[in-house]
Amino acid sequence: MTRNPEPTPRAAYPAGHNTHPAKPTKNMDQEIYLIGLNHRTASVEVRERFALTDCTVLEQGVVPTGDDISEVVILSTCNRVEIMAVGTGSGAPERVPERVLDCWAAARGQKRCDLEPFVYVHKGIDAVRHLFSVASSLDSMVVGEPQILGQLKDAYRKAVGRNATRVVLNRLLHKAFSVAKRVRTETAVASSAVSISYAAVELAKRIFGEMSQYKAMLVGAGEMAELAATHLLNSGIREIMVANRTFERGLQLAKQFKGEAVLFQDLFVRLAEADIVISSTGAHEPIIRARDIKDVLKRRKNRPMFFIDIAVPRDIDPDVNNLDNVYLYDIDDLKEVVEENMAQRRDEAAKARSIVEEEAGNFAKWLKSLDLQPTIVDLLRRSERIAQDELARTLKRIGPVDEPTREALQAMLCAIVKKVNHEPITFLKRRFDEEEAGTRYIDITRRMFNLDCDDVPEDAHSDRKHPQQRDDA
Repeated sequence: MTRNPEPTPRAAYPAGHNTHPAKPTKNMDQEIYLIGLNHRTASVEVRERFALTDCTVLEQGVVPTGDDISEVVILSTCNRVEIMAVGTGSGAPERVPERVLDCWAAARGQKRCDLEPFVYVHKGIDAVRHLFSVASSLDSMVVGEPQILGQLKDAYRKAVGRNATRVVLNRLLHKAFSVAKRVRTETAVASSAVSISYAAVELAKRIFGEMSQYKAMLVGAGEMAELAATHLLNSGIREIMVANRTFERGLQLAKQFKGEAVLFQDLFVRLAEADIVISSTGAHEPIIRARDIKDVLKRRKNRPMFFIDIAVPRDIDPDVNNLDNVYLYDIDDLKEVVEENMAQRRDEAAKARSIVEEEAGNFAKWLKSLDLQPTIVDLLRRSERIAQDELARTLKRIGPVDEPTREALQAMLCAIVKKVNHEPITFLKRRFDEEEAGTRYIDITRRMFNLDCDDVPEDAHSDRKHPQQRDDA
């Protein structure tokens, strides 16, 4: 892990340099929280009730930033709502989840007690680990699906637009994006089809290669057909036709995907135009038979056709597969592909989780380092202030000096400040990565040098008054 280099005192201070103590830069306690619900903890009805996707820009700032919450990002999709918040200030972290839930429920016209049963709360490194898993699609309903990363990036852009993010969440979200990229680069967690519709389109891509020059027909307009159409469009298919017994439903689906609706009675006339046919009707017996496709192939001049039957019972007679230049897969063929790929994804997901764990640990170290840097800055400022005060007194006592002498005195003080603080700063940096020691020694240093400019009674550090502080370092 690379930390920012420690600040160094200035080589010379301009005349009139302000030697009054600067306001302490001690970093207030910061804690990351992630409060959310997803497809595992809440039904679709509950997720709809508490979704934040349809909020206006004002409503999306449902958790306002202030003294106790400094940063907020809201992710809302069909499968999850998650609110990332950074709590700051004395005693504030414990109140963050309650405040977030109150604001969230109120934004949806509900009460916190209606929301709480479905919610999980992650804190600190657990929140970081969870977010990295979400970004890497390890927490998705379908592991490896690519949509969640885009949704997370969109949520972050909206938060930035509301000025709701600062150092911690900016760093956290950018790191989440890079972790997701690393997971996709170093593992094959997203490389295999794990839904029937997706597997069907992937098979078509293997046969036809570049899809932009081909035309597809969907026979049926149900959910499976809709999913298949989505994957076809994502693969770059040139055009989609939809043939459905109820023309209005076919027309609706065709419009959704900027395709063409086909009258069901014209099915075999228009099939000659289709290179890929995906059928998913509710028919009780086959609607496409080998004798029908023979004539279609003649009109196509025997150009290859790819049939995918994802209906149960089957829509396409298995004899179709005996025709030349025809490739037919049914749902059992696709299930074998999906099951193989699911097993592969599970293996790859284990590798991905080890990456998430490593990166979460790195981020936790960075977050912890935010407490160290302000202490180093304050320690150096204190020494600089004392040095400049003493220089001013000395010059007043000895009288005017020429500019080279003044610069030499200032350079000497700069070197003394740096050398005197070198060992304490090195000690703090070395001990900082030790378990629990970092925070302890930072606290001791701030109290020892009174870096927070507190009013300290003369007997505050008396051994008799505070025996537990003996040998504290």
